[in-house]
Amino acid sequence: MKAAVLHQLGQLPVCEDFSDPVAGEGEVIVEMRAAGIHPIVKALAAGTHYGSTGDVPFIVGIDGTGVLADGTRVYCGGARKPYGTMAERTVVPKGMCLPLPEGLTHEMAAALANPGMSAWLSLTWRAQLAAGETVLILGATGVAGHLAVQMAKLLGARRVIAAGRNAAQLESLRALGANAVIQLDQPQEDLVAAFASEVKAGGIDVVIDYLWGAPTEAFIRAISQRGLDHKAGRVRLVEVGQSAGATITLPADVLRSSGLEINGSGFGSASIEQIVKAIPEFFALAAQGKLHIELETLPLAQIEQAWTRKGDGKRVVVTL
Repeated sequence: MKAAVLHQLGQLPVCEDFSDPVAGEGEVIVEMRAAGIHPIVKALAAGTHYGSTGDVPFIVGIDGTGVLADGTRVYCGGARKPYGTMAERTVVPKGMCLPLPEGLTHEMAAALANPGMSAWLSLTWRAQLAAGETVLILGATGVAGHLAVQMAKLLGARRVIAAGRNAAQLESLRALGANAVIQLDQPQEDLVAAFASEVKAGGIDVVIDYLWGAPTEAFIRAISQRGLDHKAGRVRLVEVGQSAGATITLPADVLRSSGLEINGSGFGSASIEQIVKAIPEFFALAAQGKLHIELETLPLAQIEQAWTRKGDGKRVVVTL
């Protein structure tokens, strides 16, 4: 079969022949139709993600959509190594095959699942967002950030604040549910002031953070308070990505003087059972037209071009 195979960490995968998978006990073969090139897929291939074992060669792709032998359209993940989802066929546990709802295409589901899962679980499980609360999305102009804005509104957020660098993308988020936008490309003191203004205006209950680094430090400065006569409101910050930096400086007195709570959401912190339960929930919303995601498709034969494509707010999907 044809597959996108990685022979060396940090190099581009190539489309070439690879041995066909054979299903073992509790496994099924999926005839693949589409698989997303998510940031985690590239990070695993580069060896920079904590889930990377360094073993090569392997077929890239952590999830995707396809068809079972009986014709059922499914979303699937958890392929047995060295197999992945950017191949004509893959092998996965039966429990990691979820039927696709009517109205959701293979390509849309492949683009949506991974960024949708990060946004949905961050909001519902980690942050436990309650109706009427205010949400700040740090990194809202990315694919996952777009979805987080929409999902926060669908989950009943009173106010959603979108923060990002791409001015045009930021303005487009107003149509998807953002009540306010904050441009991150401004002097640090001005950024701190912009965050502080939103905090003062009505408070921020939840932060979904795809950035970390300097933007997160600016927000933390904005909620830091001096004096002994205040009672800080609770702020749940969920760290999901680190596109602006792998570390932050966190003064100890911030945790004592503010209501800041920090945790993370991702593979390892969320169980497979939680992931399997979450995906059908937002797939149903997408099938009803309540979630919007932009995508670009390229065939498996063009994996090298697809791999180096800049998404610019779109998720690149490999079709088979």
